[in-house]
Amino acid sequence: MYRITKIPAYTLLCSLLLTSLAVAEPMWVSDRFEVMLRTGPSTSNAIQLMVDSGTQLEVIERDAASGYSRVRTSGGTEGWVLTRYLMSEPAAREQLQQLTGQLTDAKSAGSGLSEQLNAIRGQHQAANQRIETLEREKQALQSELDTIKRTAADVLAIDSQNQRLQEKLTDTEIRADTLQQENQNLRSQQNRNWFLTGAAVLIAGIILGIWLPRVRWQRRSRYDRL
Repeated sequence: MYRITKIPAYTLLCSLLLTSLAVAEPMWVSDRFEVMLRTGPSTSNAIQLMVDSGTQLEVIERDAASGYSRVRTSGGTEGWVLTRYLMSEPAAREQLQQLTGQLTDAKSAGSGLSEQLNAIRGQHQAANQRIETLEREKQALQSELDTIKRTAADVLAIDSQNQRLQEKLTDTEIRADTLQQENQNLRSQQNRNWFLTGAAVLIAGIILGIWLPRVRWQRRSRYDRL
């Protein structure tokens, strides 16, 4: 005889839950119908609600014999719908809406990128204008610097020339002072010479004045003796 092993109720319940979770998959209601969500897998079961086409449902289990699938709505309501009214992907209308939304997002992103690109172009253009302005300022400053250098060179040349002229003037003044001193010395010497000459002439005159009368007197005395 076969031994019948009793399985605890909680173990059986867990197995059923795991089986239900294992087969759960998303499905969408056909876009051609409104599907009736029933309390059981037959037309004799009561209708709980009408599910619009394109609604996403979660398939919990399938009953191939009845052609029904047990599903769960996003609101948590469970029931049975005909399996042939379920699709493995969203309805074309839903896909079109998603694609339209993605296209709109892409256009928005493209518009944002275009605005960013225009902003970057504006910044690039402003940077180029700033660079051109700085180049013009650089050329103007370079020209001014060249002028200052030429002026400074001229000033240095003038200063050097003035220094040479000042040295020449100093030498000339020294020579003039020397010549003046020599001239004064010559004048002093000339005056001394004139003074000595005059004194000599005066002395000679005095001597002659004294000597000539004596010579004359001696001659007369000789004549008188004769």
